[in-house]
Amino acid sequence: MRIAVTAALTDRTITPLKLARELEERGFDGLYLPEHTHIPLARDTPFPYAPGGELDDWYGRLLDPFVGLAQAAAVTTRLALGTGVLLVAQHDPIVLAKQAATLDHLSGGRFTLGVGFGWNREEAADHGVDWPNRRDLVLDRMRLMRALWAAEPTAYQGEYGSVRASHAHPKPVRGGSPRTLLGGGAGPKLFAHIAAYGDGWLPIGGAALETGLPVLRTVWADAGRDPAALEVVPYAVEPTPEKLAYYADSGVEEAVLLLPDADESGALRALDEFGRYLEA
Repeated sequence: MRIAVTAALTDRTITPLKLARELEERGFDGLYLPEHTHIPLARDTPFPYAPGGELDDWYGRLLDPFVGLAQAAAVTTRLALGTGVLLVAQHDPIVLAKQAATLDHLSGGRFTLGVGFGWNREEAADHGVDWPNRRDLVLDRMRLMRALWAAEPTAYQGEYGSVRASHAHPKPVRGGSPRTLLGGGAGPKLFAHIAAYGDGWLPIGGAALETGLPVLRTVWADAGRDPAALEVVPYAVEPTPEKLAYYADSGVEEAVLLLPDADESGALRALDEFGRYLEA
């Protein structure tokens, strides 16, 4: 199983450059970085991943993932690089298509576009996102980006955006799109999106694999996708030997471990502890 790491890198943590070098030297397989552009102080949206909805300080301090991953790409040669996850609804899709394809090109095809739909209504509202329609907006933007990534100039007219047939380079190294994984909880809307334009699922914390994976496989096959091509990558996992053994038994080929929120020395200690999973 490939072992990658995700980390909430901020202006107070280890740098992407230092972390990427350490990961590659130690034999880890990838680095995924999350995104939040800002966290409005007046927030009615509860945080869904913690009791009481309390939000850690680092959410409002995150580095831009593309800048961080570009730094990581420059000092490594084999480390996979991904967003975990990028809030696509909050981006101009033409600019985002260029950023993603450029990072993929410069890294030699090492980029994974981890796509998310967001949980913070106030953050999304500042970007002009109509919350109930954000999933449809993401679908539209992914289709537009795929038009720009196509081998030949391709026009796209969607409900939320359009682009003329254009010269748009570089292209994703593998052709068509970078590797694309979708984050979120198990459900029909998410699984429909994965089957429509994704390569697989990033279940947060590895949750709902037992019940969700059979459903996803059915949706995937019904969409005419190759069953062998579906990727499931448990994301932001607090690892135990039992968890990783379960993932392996479920056919999982990559897991992304959660690096604790810590300064540089704390991050390196956590990597020391994670090292035992590289040898499993």
